[in-house]
Amino acid sequence: MTDTLSTQTVTQAADQGSPDVTVAVIGAGGKMGQRVSNNLEKSGYTVFYSEASPAGQELIRGLGREVTDTDAAIVDADVVILAVPDVVLGKVSESVVPAMKSGSVILTLDPAAAYAGLLQQRDDIHYAVAHPCHPSVFLERRTDEEYADTFGGIAAPQEVVAALEGEPSDAVRQLATDVITTIYAPVIQVHWVTVKQLAILEPTLVETIACMIGELLQEALDTTVTQAGVPAEAARAMLWGHTGIALTNALRGSNPFSDACHIAMDYGRESIVKDDWKKIFDDEQLDYVIARMLKIDAVKR
Repeated sequence: MTDTLSTQTVTQAADQGSPDVTVAVIGAGGKMGQRVSNNLEKSGYTVFYSEASPAGQELIRGLGREVTDTDAAIVDADVVILAVPDVVLGKVSESVVPAMKSGSVILTLDPAAAYAGLLQQRDDIHYAVAHPCHPSVFLERRTDEEYADTFGGIAAPQEVVAALEGEPSDAVRQLATDVITTIYAPVIQVHWVTVKQLAILEPTLVETIACMIGELLQEALDTTVTQAGVPAEAARAMLWGHTGIALTNALRGSNPFSDACHIAMDYGRESIVKDDWKKIFDDEQLDYVIARMLKIDAVKR
């Protein structure tokens, strides 16, 4: 796969797709399995839902959907979605990949296992990864449904970052794009990158950094209340409002920070952030954190 990035604008809702295209969801009773299945159920695709756990099977049936054995679900599938936890993706692929039809697409929802080289390989199928960006903090929401959809995949438009290994044909890329925009709909745009680039985005950029900072903000809020004695509602109001303006100023340049604010920001960076923090973008650090996430000794790439 090359290191070039291309972008395709697709703006699509979930109610699209042809019944001539068959999609199988493995792990349809899980958290992400339910999310992608809910949108596929609205589509025109022929869809089969597979789930190993009895509780998950019962959940699927409770939603009015039929549960299909994995072997039967994947035998004629054009796209097989592995909606299972990262730590078992490699094991699941060992039984799924050999049974897939030639020319089909296997789609995972997170790049870790693909980057680590854990997926069972076949030369005659295509490997895709697609991860949702979630609705942007800067999204202009216009309806109650959009405001309520913080995760995406229901009402609030979001973008998606995806990767296809090798050099797939235009038809394969279009098939992958169509299914990806369906499962994460409504989708504004699909950004095509390499598997490694997607792994840098998730976990390094958004989990190692952004999610960590989000949790750090909560810890700071709790400390402001418990240690400094500030009333909880006042502290929360100040933090939530200033978090919004901080992101707007820093990421969009909407309003410059004041000189005094810059002094406080510099003090914060000196007190909290390590000088060598950017090492987390080095290849060996990426390999290290993904191996920890997947609970393996080392990535295979």
